[in-house]
Amino acid sequence: MTGMNPKPNLIPKKLLLPFILLVTLFFAWGLANNMTDTLLAAFKKIMSMTDMQTSWVQMAFYGAYFCLALPAALIIRRYSYKTGILIGLGMFIAGALLFYPASHTMIYGHFLIALYILAGGLSILETACNPYVVEMGDPATGTRRLNLAQSFNPIGSITGVLLSKYFILSELHSASAAERARMSAEQLAAVQGEELEAMMGPYVGVALVLIVIWLAIAFMRMPRTQSEKELHKPVKVGYTLKSLLHNRKYLKGVGAQFVYVGAQIGVWSFTIRYVMEEIRVNEAQASTYYLAALILLVAARFIFTALMKRFSPRSLLLFSSVCAMAATLAVIYGSGMFSVLALVSISGFMSLMFPTIYGMTVEGLGGQTKIASSGLIMAILGGAVFTAVQGQISDLTGSISLSYYVPFCCFALVGLYAFGSGRKRKSVEEKEA
Repeated sequence: MTGMNPKPNLIPKKLLLPFILLVTLFFAWGLANNMTDTLLAAFKKIMSMTDMQTSWVQMAFYGAYFCLALPAALIIRRYSYKTGILIGLGMFIAGALLFYPASHTMIYGHFLIALYILAGGLSILETACNPYVVEMGDPATGTRRLNLAQSFNPIGSITGVLLSKYFILSELHSASAAERARMSAEQLAAVQGEELEAMMGPYVGVALVLIVIWLAIAFMRMPRTQSEKELHKPVKVGYTLKSLLHNRKYLKGVGAQFVYVGAQIGVWSFTIRYVMEEIRVNEAQASTYYLAALILLVAARFIFTALMKRFSPRSLLLFSSVCAMAATLAVIYGSGMFSVLALVSISGFMSLMFPTIYGMTVEGLGGQTKIASSGLIMAILGGAVFTAVQGQISDLTGSISLSYYVPFCCFALVGLYAFGSGRKRKSVEEKEA
């Protein structure tokens, strides 16, 4: 039939192998993100810390995302996506290997430095991989393609939780904070040394696997996207930033991403603590519910990706944010197994939020996509800001449940973003008609 264009392939056949290789990176940073989330519970036990003190893990981790995203965009803009990926993966490996000396010095700050370097690498990876996937095919399918790639991110997250559960949390000594306070300095150092040694093992193991992936990418010929023709041209950073700062659609997207990541990291960072309080289990047992939340996230992300064939990303984003708010209220006011299951369900509703907000925000930005991507990755700083606020509320009120008002408010703002984006799109369509 003449005059009719065939539906574009989600992933062009010639790009399938490079796409699969990129998917391994989505898996890898999902693994690192969620291994880090369990460290809050681990450090709280090992070093008898408050919730606010343990939140420094997330502040170091997501602070690195904020600091490295723009330099990453400039590197990618000047050279290539592949260059950015290799640099980011190299830092990821270096940060993971630094857990070895940190486990021997037994100094909290040394672990934070290692996490900062590791997360800096993840920041560069995400700045490169997210727009690369969006551009790797027809623009009309960019958001769906990113949702598909991001579907493998929580599979990595599940792997990270399993590693933490069986190699870190299960190795924690049963002594409580009060019992540790009564130990001699030598006894306490011996217990902490064993626990930190267990913490180091999975990170070093992951680093060794990542070296193989780094070599595979280095020797593979990666495809050039349409925007790659701009490489080696002068980077008009000031002009691009000024343009983006006057782009209300872009700024709203960055704001939505900032609060969403704050909600996500807050929900996950305190899941183990919440479950321990509600159903009286230890860290390793509580991590089973965290694992269930991530499995639900994987399933829901594939479901939402399929639903995007029939429903707009904006309508699905609005639906999921309203459901997440309802589930969070159940976490705040419920108790026992009911509230724990409500907490697990939030992950299902969060599943499409990050890639959908990302895809909606960079849509139509063309040559500004790489710099724009850095702003969206910098917005991941919300994971540090809101987690610290949530930890402070928990410490001041003595209630981990009340601290979940923080992600509730974040989900409300995501819902307002989705609602406003839908209204704006409708008005434009009506005007054009």
